[in-house]
Amino acid sequence: MSDNRINTAIVGASGYSGEELVRLLLGHPHVNLSVLTSRQYAGQPLASVFPRFGGHTDASDLVFSEPSIELLADKAKAVFLALPHGVAAEFAVPLVQRGVTVIDLSADFRINDADTYNEFYGTEHPAPEWLPKAVYGLPEIKRADIANATLIASPGCYPTSILLPTIPLLEAGLIDPAQIIADSLSGISGAGRKADVPFLYVECNESLRPYSVPKHRHLSEIEQELSLANDSPVTIQFTPHLVPVNRGILTTIYLAPALGQADDIVQWTDAVDDCLTKRYADEPFVRLTGSDRLPDTKNVTYTNTIEIGWAVDPRTQQLRVFSAEDNLMKGASGQAVQSFNIRFGLDETSGLPI
Repeated sequence: MSDNRINTAIVGASGYSGEELVRLLLGHPHVNLSVLTSRQYAGQPLASVFPRFGGHTDASDLVFSEPSIELLADKAKAVFLALPHGVAAEFAVPLVQRGVTVIDLSADFRINDADTYNEFYGTEHPAPEWLPKAVYGLPEIKRADIANATLIASPGCYPTSILLPTIPLLEAGLIDPAQIIADSLSGISGAGRKADVPFLYVECNESLRPYSVPKHRHLSEIEQELSLANDSPVTIQFTPHLVPVNRGILTTIYLAPALGQADDIVQWTDAVDDCLTKRYADEPFVRLTGSDRLPDTKNVTYTNTIEIGWAVDPRTQQLRVFSAEDNLMKGASGQAVQSFNIRFGLDETSGLPI
């Protein structure tokens, strides 16, 4: 491989998102994976913790280390933080101050307002003065900002599945911002790699259940970004569900026409088609199915692709938009790598399966 690869580190590399980052970055043609940290596995070789990487040439010398700001700043030009909220900020701020580009997969810098963070996450923000300096890392919407960012807040999995289909329609004035309802179904890996009774196999298998109603934490960033797209506050109804699959999110969004748009349902339908097609036709990780075939998680798992389909119901004069993504890829690690590619001027698809 070329000697001009970018030295890159992963902090919290032993969780589900961290493991996905290891998989993606080991195969990335422009990355040298220089540091992996995990307090739980410090001192252990990568291949002993994750045998799946045992045959990879670049993995042979990788050993988990204790997280250290000095080590990371010395050994890496870019650092991915796969840490819980509240902890990530402890690493993000000093690393950015040392000139390192930080891509944070936690929620610590997704919210623009410290009071909103406190409301939804139940704790004071550890570095509120840094919130205006972070860029929300949704590539299809914020590409230009990501290209110049040193602190990138990678979006949550549910928000990605809702924002990408909805933002263009809001910006075009095609839907009523006061009538947005979203239902999402997520695989169990979205809860993270932890031994917690509600997520044990016998608790989840043969079971479907809503949770965190009516105020899931991701609602804060969903409403924030929809409000920015609408140029005025947007409040939505959002219900997440846990389903017994390992990975994947399927979201259904119920939308009503904006004032005056329902006068001609055929014209509105054409406008919706035109809006989404023009916005995403050339995006490498957005697959539009329109009304011909509705999205299915089996078509996107282990890839960084999101499928988006839609159907207008003339009987109710309502629009239903559907999206499917892999919660660990487009909803987490894959999207973070996509932002990394943009930030360092690389081909956006580098290291990412489509």
